[in-house]
Parts: sequence; C-alpha cells; structure tokens
Amino acid sequence: MNIGETIRSYRLQKGMSQGDIEKKTGLLRCYLSRVENGHTIPSLDTLSKIASAMEMPLGQFFAEQSTNGRTLPPLTEDEVRFLTQIRRYSSSLNDTDRKLVVAMVKKMASGSGR
Repeated sequence: MNIGETIRSYRLQKGMSQGDIEKKTGLLRCYLSRVENGHTIPSLDTLSKIASAMEMPLGQFFAEQSTNGRTLPPLTEDEVRFLTQIRRYSSSLNDTDRKLVVAMVKKMASGSGR
C-alpha cells in the first residue's frame, strides 16, 4: 500500500487540487507532492489534517487494503493510532521480540471475549 497514491486518488475523486489541500491544512503543495509521489511518509497528525481537508474519516486511507482477494473493513481512528504506535516501536525490536509481541496480542485477544 502506498499512502501517497491513496491520498492522490481520493483527492482527485473529490475534484480537489493540491492547492485546495494546502489552503485547508497549511501544508505546502511541494510537501503534498512529495507525499503523493512516495518521497515522504506523512505522520498520523498530518494524515489527519489531510483527511479533514477532504472531509473524510482518517481510517478511510487504510480501507482499501486487501488480503488474498478479500477487502478488509476500514480501520477506525483508534485502530490507526494503535497500529502507528506499534509500528513506531517495532523498528527497535529484533525478530524474536516481534514474535513475542504478536503471541502476546493473540493471547490477549483470545481472552477478551470472556
């Protein structure tokens, strides 16, 4: 998934220019161009500003993912924040620790229905 391509696609679907987004967010057109072309990855706060400017929920940027031909349901803003935190901290983990974290999450999730 390329978040820049997703942003561009939604922006064009809404008939907006990068200038329109710039006016509503204060983000420079040159920055938006770098995001859309995959040269820069925006922060969650920046994505939130862009989503707000396009009058759409933040989780919509992540709704178009598919796995084995199945479309996944859109992520909520809380889920996006949670996954962003996991992503931030996972870069400093080794493979063994990552597997341990996944195992812990699976264990907690299976116990949440009790």
